[in-house]
Amino acid sequence: MTEQREASKDAVMTRIGQAIMLLHGGDREEARNRFGDLWSEIGEDGDALHRCTLAHYMADTQDDPGDELAWDLRALTAADSLTDERAAQHSDAPAVRAFYPSLHLNLAADYVKLQRPEAARIHLDRALAASGVFAEDGSDDGYGGGVRAAIVRLELRLREMREM
Repeated sequence: MTEQREASKDAVMTRIGQAIMLLHGGDREEARNRFGDLWSEIGEDGDALHRCTLAHYMADTQDDPGDELAWDLRALTAADSLTDERAAQHSDAPAVRAFYPSLHLNLAADYVKLQRPEAARIHLDRALAASGVFAEDGSDDGYGGGVRAAIVRLELRLREMREM
């Protein structure tokens, strides 16, 4: 029974990965449809790794910044209930704390789009504070550098908003 559950969890991650490939290939609508179907299957109380991953990418398929924010908030909520042990069950998943820089960066970007610089500042500061994890655990293989560069770009954008 446990093996059967593990196989089905892997199948869900495989399906999420397939939708991510569609998204990265430029088919946002089909990716959004597949993510929506998967979300209906796993639901608000489903596996935290599935919810976090799916919501994180579902946010990128949204046309409305408010909808994007809602999905990014779902991803953060799921990450808050995720354990390192569960993340480790999926070989591609880093330690949970490595999720937070990107999650908070996305939230900061959402708030910038919604013209809410104070909320953006809070999440940008959290992203910066959490980004220290990349140097600590040796996972700064380009991904960490990319996240830090995006933090710097968003910081500049926030400054520009303040100066307007």
